Amino acid sequence: MKNEFELAFNEVLEEKQLPRELIHEALKAAMVSAYRRSVNASNNQHVEADIDLETGKVVISAEKEIVESVQDERTEVTLEEALKINPEAQLGELIIVECTPRDFGRVAAQTARQVIQQRIREAERDAQMAFFTKQLGEILSGVVQAVNRTGAALGLDMKAEGILPSNQMIPGERFRVHDRVRALLLEVKNTPRGPQIILSRAHRNFLRRLLENEVPEIYHGMVEVRSISREPGQRSKVAVAALQPGVDPVGACVGIRGVRIQAIVRELNDEKIDVIEWNADPVVYIAKALSPARVSGVYLNEHSKGIKTATVVVPEDQLSLAIGRDGQNARLAAKLTSWRIDIKSLPEAAADSIYKLQNDPQYALQAEQEADVIPLVENILAKKAEGRPVTPEEYQTLTQFVDRIERGLVRQREKELKEEEERQRIALADVPPVTFEMPLEDLGIPFRFANLLNGAGYITVGDLMLQMRLDPNEILKLDGIGARAMEAIDMAIANLVLPEVEAEAAPAEAEALEAVSEAPVAVEALAEPAGVEAGLEAALVAGEAAEQAIEVKETPLAEGEPEPVEATEAILPIAEVMAGEEVPAGVAAEAELVTAGEAAVEGEPAAGEVTFDELFSLRPEVLKIDETLVEEEEETEADKKKKKKGKKFVEIEYDPDQDVTMVKKKRKRGGDRVEDWDV
Repeated sequence: MKNEFELAFNEVLEEKQLPRELIHEALKAAMVSAYRRSVNASNNQHVEADIDLETGKVVISAEKEIVESVQDERTEVTLEEALKINPEAQLGELIIVECTPRDFGRVAAQTARQVIQQRIREAERDAQMAFFTKQLGEILSGVVQAVNRTGAALGLDMKAEGILPSNQMIPGERFRVHDRVRALLLEVKNTPRGPQIILSRAHRNFLRRLLENEVPEIYHGMVEVRSISREPGQRSKVAVAALQPGVDPVGACVGIRGVRIQAIVRELNDEKIDVIEWNADPVVYIAKALSPARVSGVYLNEHSKGIKTATVVVPEDQLSLAIGRDGQNARLAAKLTSWRIDIKSLPEAAADSIYKLQNDPQYALQAEQEADVIPLVENILAKKAEGRPVTPEEYQTLTQFVDRIERGLVRQREKELKEEEERQRIALADVPPVTFEMPLEDLGIPFRFANLLNGAGYITVGDLMLQMRLDPNEILKLDGIGARAMEAIDMAIANLVLPEVEAEAAPAEAEALEAVSEAPVAVEALAEPAGVEAGLEAALVAGEAAEQAIEVKETPLAEGEPEPVEATEAILPIAEVMAGEEVPAGVAAEAELVTAGEAAVEGEPAAGEVTFDELFSLRPEVLKIDETLVEEEEETEADKKKKKKGKKFVEIEYDPDQDVTMVKKKRKRGGDRVEDWDV
């Protein structure tokens, strides 16, 4: 049978809905506080409490010092007593000794009670804070506990209390005590007195959550609520879109005979709800947002400064319906679509169009085109002003006239935008890309001017240079920027020194270098006729010239230095000479050099008397290509820079005994000249 302590403990657990370990720790802390209060112990002394939850027995242990003779029983214990607890105890050490008092007394019991209540209260607050923080944005149900001028207090789960302020209530609704109310959890604040829970019934997300609860298609993701605009208690507009084909989003929200939407209307105190289908086309979307009014035309101005503007033309009998009571329908449509909507009646729009054609120079071309229609439109407007009946055909004429003028204005705006983009593109081409990575402080203008420009949005040197090329007057309009500042900016831009960018070899040059490096391999196949030795040397010299040409091109030219020779241009004349073809007079010296080198070999004809194809056909068995000749060693960035300064020397020797041609290459690596032999 359970004792009284265990029954009381379980009752607290059930009532407070807190973890068992938490209540156990609170009881331990209460017993420790009761002991300190009972014996007047110091807070620096370590005290422990242990409670048996089945019997309710309490054991208090305190840390004491081992001494020979006890002066203060609260903090000292004799060595004999300490040895009973720990046989290895020694004088001067600290030991945990049981010291449960026989009777705590009334004051100590009251202290324990206060500690238990405080710990349980803190645990309740933490649990409430964690629970309701997870419920943010969800609908909660509570019972009205009190109603006053500032709002209503609702009792929620976990014995928490929520506040429904008067500004978050639907206008016109009244609550009584014990009424059950649903509201949106808007905010949870952590205060010293516990979590403060703010509820709302006027927020638009309250309507969103109600739709999710009442419409299964929204809850399961087949229909999506794209936008909501709401004026609590009066009217709301909801834009929905289907995420699956074959689903009617508006019909799903309304339900059969409006049963679904009517349940939401009753919850919102008879608030009117317009459900429209969302459309990616702003023209169609805006026209639907103004329902139930019928729209004749929607004309967008997406490039206006500030918010985007849409001009909506409606028939005269639909004007009041489109605007709504106190502009409510137009206001809700603007919030729903995020467009500024300017509503005009058809006669008003026609009169504005005639005024623009007659007074605005930008409409001069359209005025010439509409010269025959303007008198007819003026006559229709005059009949309308006099109260005479207007035929449907005349209304159609007004509609077409306004449509042509408004669409012409849209086309003109698009043309101006394209011209502005072209002007910016041209100006951007004159600004070096590296300047967009340079902070404005690197320009060298006074610090005061740099701060003013940074505040105006000009962060980099490129931003400032681009604006100076587009329109310097925009910078001059800034507060604190005058003629003196503009002179300093112009001078700083003129004297700007851009950081050097390392040039890289072009792909065409790299391909030429690779083709040239293969020349010695092809020529080595002709090693047997000794007369080809001179041709091999000429090819290697050509390759060296091509490599040097590329190296020179990578190096910036000095003043007056001639342009470097392209790699293909360096190898072409020598290749033509070796092939026996005619060359221009400009390369005659090179041709003579090659011919003389080949003729110097005994018993071999001149280069002009034999071609590459003939030489290959003479000795095909000597066609041995050594691929090691074309292997390029990996070079670091530092080696490439050194290579630009030094030259590479090549010597060719032919060994008739071994029937091989040896190419001797001398390279400078790390300050020492190294010789490489390729056979």
